[in-house]
Amino acid sequence: MAGSSGLTSFIFVRVFAALVIITAVVIGIGLGLSLAATSNIQNLENFTEFAPALPTKIVDVNGILITEFSADEKRELVSLSVLPRHLINAVLAREDPDFYNHKGFSIRGIARAAFGQLIRHPLGGGSTITQQVAGTLYTNRAEKTLSRKIRELWWAFQMERRYTKNEILEIYLNYMYMGPGVFGVEAASKYFFGHSARDITLAEAAILVIQLSNPSRYNPLDNPNVAMDRQQAVLNKMIELGYAAREEADASFNEYWNNYDYTRASTSAYYNREDAAPWFSEYVRRELDGMMYGTRDYYRDGYTVQTTLDLNFQQAAVKYMQEGLVKANKEYASSAGTRLVQAERVYVPIVDLLSLYFNLDTIHAASDSQNESKAVSRYTKVINPVVDMTSLLFGLQELKDITNAAFAEQKKSAEQNVVEGALIAIENETGHIKALIGGSKYDESNQLIRAVQARVMPGSSFKPLYYSAAIDSRKFTASTLIYDLPMVFHNEDGTPYIPLNFKGEWKGSVLLYDALAQSMNVPSLKILDSIGFDAAINRAASLLGITDPGVKRRTFPRVYPMGLGIISVSPLQMARAFAIFGNQGREVTPIAIRSVEDRNGRVVLDTEREVRLQQRRLGGDIQVISPQNAYVMTSLLRKTVEMGTLQYGSGYGAKFTFVDEKGNKYRIPAAGKTGTTQNWADAWAVGFTPYYTTAIWFGFDKPGNSLGLSLTGATLAGPVWGDFMREIHQGLPRRDFVRPSTGIVDVTVCSKSGLLPTAACPGTVTLSFLAGTAPAGVCNLHGENALANTALSLETLRLDTIRLNDNEMLDGLTMPQLPPELQNLPSPPAAGNSGRDALPSGNFGLELPSYNPLLD
Repeated sequence: MAGSSGLTSFIFVRVFAALVIITAVVIGIGLGLSLAATSNIQNLENFTEFAPALPTKIVDVNGILITEFSADEKRELVSLSVLPRHLINAVLAREDPDFYNHKGFSIRGIARAAFGQLIRHPLGGGSTITQQVAGTLYTNRAEKTLSRKIRELWWAFQMERRYTKNEILEIYLNYMYMGPGVFGVEAASKYFFGHSARDITLAEAAILVIQLSNPSRYNPLDNPNVAMDRQQAVLNKMIELGYAAREEADASFNEYWNNYDYTRASTSAYYNREDAAPWFSEYVRRELDGMMYGTRDYYRDGYTVQTTLDLNFQQAAVKYMQEGLVKANKEYASSAGTRLVQAERVYVPIVDLLSLYFNLDTIHAASDSQNESKAVSRYTKVINPVVDMTSLLFGLQELKDITNAAFAEQKKSAEQNVVEGALIAIENETGHIKALIGGSKYDESNQLIRAVQARVMPGSSFKPLYYSAAIDSRKFTASTLIYDLPMVFHNEDGTPYIPLNFKGEWKGSVLLYDALAQSMNVPSLKILDSIGFDAAINRAASLLGITDPGVKRRTFPRVYPMGLGIISVSPLQMARAFAIFGNQGREVTPIAIRSVEDRNGRVVLDTEREVRLQQRRLGGDIQVISPQNAYVMTSLLRKTVEMGTLQYGSGYGAKFTFVDEKGNKYRIPAAGKTGTTQNWADAWAVGFTPYYTTAIWFGFDKPGNSLGLSLTGATLAGPVWGDFMREIHQGLPRRDFVRPSTGIVDVTVCSKSGLLPTAACPGTVTLSFLAGTAPAGVCNLHGENALANTALSLETLRLDTIRLNDNEMLDGLTMPQLPPELQNLPSPPAAGNSGRDALPSGNFGLELPSYNPLLD
C-alpha cells in the first residue's frame, strides 16, 4: 500500500513537472512571439518618432495660418510643461490617482474591474493611464478579450521601462480621442472652448477629462445635463484629493454654466474649422489632391503648405467684393422689379385687350400666368419653409418630398437671379496668386470656385488679346485711323453679322488707341477682319495658355462675334493674359503652392522651384509676345484707365495716387480693360500695374438673365477693381512699366488724324510705336492740306463703311409670316387706311444675329 502510494506520488510529481515544463514552454513561445512581433520596439516606443495623425497647416506668404486640413482627426501637439497644473490634476483624479506610484498597472483597479464584470455592474475601468496609452497605440481597444488585456499589459510594461512618467502622460494628453474629430487636449480645448489648453479653467479641465471615458455620452454640446453631473463628480474628486478648494471649484463651475451657449450644435471639427480664406483653401486642397494623390495623406500626415496668398490682400478682396455683390444684387432686384411692374402695367393689359378682341384664349392666359407666378413665388419663399418644418416634426415623408422639390426649384431660381462674382489677383513677375474670391459665400452648397472654374464670356475685355496680334502685323498702330459707323460683316459661311454699339451711338473717325479705350465694336471687328481669324486666335490662345488644338478649336469660334468676347474663359485665364503684358511679354504661370514640408520640416514638394526650372528650360520661348509688343499694348491699355472705360473705376487716377514719407505725391501707372457682354449678362474689369494683375467678374451662374443697364464693366466691376488695387499698392514705391531698350519709339501725333501734327491741329497725343511703324506723313485734316484732302477723305470713309448693294438688300427684304390662325383675321376698325394691305408679303430675309455684345 505504501509502495502504491509512493508510486502515485511519484507519478503526480512527474505529471506536475511535465505540466510546469509545458506551461513554461508555452509562456516562452508566447514571449518569444511577442518579442518577435516587437523586434523594432525601441523605434516604435521612441516618443521623438511618435507620429500621430496631425492636420496639414495651410499658411500664407508671411507664415500666417490660413486654415488646417484634417479628415477624422484634428490634433495639435502640446508639451506637458506648458499645461496648467489643474488640468493635469483633473486627469489624474479622474483616470489614475496612483499614476506616479505604480509600475504601469494597478492590482486594485484590475480587481475592481473584474468584480464589476462578474456582477455585471461596471465599477470603473481597470486600466491605468499607461495601459490606456499602450492599448490605444498597440492593440485594438474595441476587442474585449483576455488576450487583448494581456497584450496591453505587456506593452504597458515596455512603456514603463522605456519612458518616464511625464513622457507617458504627455503622449496620453496628446493622443487620446476627446470629441467629434478632435484628439488631444489642445485640439479639444479649442473645439469646445475656443482657446488653448494653456488657458483652460478648472471647470473646463473637468469637462475635458470626462471626454476621455465616453466622448459621445459626455459631450457638453450634445448632453449638457449629463456632462454637468460628471463634471461635478470630477471636481468633487479633486477636492477630496486636495487638488482644488471647494470655493474655487464652485466658482469655476458656476462661471462655466452661466456663460454656456445652449444653441451651439456639435459638428465635426473639420466643418467647424476656422478658415481665413475658404475659397483659396479649397483651391489649394484640390491642387494637393492632384500633387499628392496615392502617395501621401495630407489629412493625417501633418504637412505645412507654404502658399502664395497674402492674407492682407485677401481681406481687401473680401471687403470690396462683398460691397460689389451687395450693390449688384440690390440694383438688380430694383431694376428687375421695375421691369416687371412696367410689363404688368403696360404690356399685359395690351395683350389682354388684343386677346379679347381677336378671341385668343391662349394669349389671354398671360395675365393668369402672372398671378400664378406670384403665387408660386410666395409659396416657395414663405410657405414652403413652414411646411417643411411641419413635415419634419410629424414625420410626414410625402409632404417632405414636396417641400424638397420646392427647395430645388428655389435653388434653380437663385442660380438665375442671384448675382455672383469672382476675383483673382496675381503677381506679374512670379505668378503668385495673392488673393482669390470664388463667389458670394463659401459653404457646402456653394463650392464652385468661379475665379478658376467658371467659363464665362469676357466681352470687350477680350479685345486686347487680338489687338496684340494687330500691332505685330504692323498693319495697325496706336494712331491708325478707323471709322466707327454701322457695317455688315460676313462670316465664313456667308451669314451676315451687324455689330452694335452702346445705345446705338457711333463716333465716326477714331484712332485705334481711342477705339480700344472707349471699347468700340466696329473698329475692333475691322481689325479682326484685317489680320484674319488665324492670327487673332493663335495670339489669344497663347496669352490665355490654351495649347491643346481641340480646346482651342472649341474655345474660339471662327465668327466675327468672337472679336467681341463670345468665348468661354475663366477669370484666372484673363488675369494670366494681362499679366503677360505687365511682365514684358514673358510667360506667367499662376501658382498657389510654393512648397510642402512634412512634420519634421523637410521639403517634400517644391512647386515653385519646379515652375522656375520649367521656365528656364523654355529659353527664348518664355516670351509669349515680344517685350516691344507688351510695352505697346500696355501703353494702349493705360489709355483705358486714363480716359476710357476704366477711368471711373480708377477714381479718375486718384486711386493710384499715393503720398510718400516726405509728403510727396506719386502715381503708380495702371492699365486694363472692362467688358460687358450681350444683354448686360456679365461685367468684367481686368487690369494691371507693374506689380500685380487683377481680374474681376460679376454675373450669373445660369445664362439668360441681365444685370441691367446700370451695371456694366465700367460701373460695377471697374470701381471694385480700383478700390482693391489701391489697397494692395499702399506703401509700395513708384515703379514704371519696363520699357525695352530698343524697338520702341514715342511720337506725338494729331489726336484726330493720327499723323504728325501741324500748327492748326486742335490737339495732340503722344503714343508708343514699334520701331518702323510710326507715322511719317503730316496731318491732312488741319492746315494747308486739309481742303485738298477733304474729298479724298470722304470717299475713303464711304468706301470703308458702306459695303452693301442697296438694291440687292431691298429685293431680299420681306415681312415675316404671321401664324396661320392670324393670317385671315378681319381688320380691326380704324380711322383711315392703316396701310397694312400695302405691305409686301413673305418673309423678312435679313436676319440679325442672335448675339450683339454692347459697349461698356
